[in-house]
Amino acid sequence: MTKNTGFTLMELMVVVVIIGILAAIAIPSYQGYVIRTQTNRAVGELSAYKAPFEERIGSGGSIANNDIGYTPSNLTNGVQAVNIGILNPDGSGQLQVTMGGNAHPNLTGLVLRFDRDAAGTWECVVDNTAASNWKSSYLPSGCRL
Repeated sequence: MTKNTGFTLMELMVVVVIIGILAAIAIPSYQGYVIRTQTNRAVGELSAYKAPFEERIGSGGSIANNDIGYTPSNLTNGVQAVNIGILNPDGSGQLQVTMGGNAHPNLTGLVLRFDRDAAGTWECVVDNTAASNWKSSYLPSGCRL
């Protein structure tokens, strides 16, 4: 007489339930991580244009996309034909992009902006009014809403 070995249906169901619970916890955490990473990446990419912006102001040049070396990110809706920089007569200005493209769907419509005051101080600002699923935990450090 041979003894049957293997798992019972009850044991298999317990394993499936445990895997389901772990997935229910892990998937939202992973998506939050992806969103934070993409937001930080886009802020970093936009930040890279502050130095050319300053250089163009100092030399009296224009700040069109070609002048500051702008290349649209795949995380934004940016296109080469629409300038991301604005310079006001008083020396203040801004750099701004809108999230879209290959970014996580929860980031679509999020506006990332660096505001420059007339003294040359930059501040990171995030406008989440168009990103309906935005959570405060996604806010990059050094930025404000």
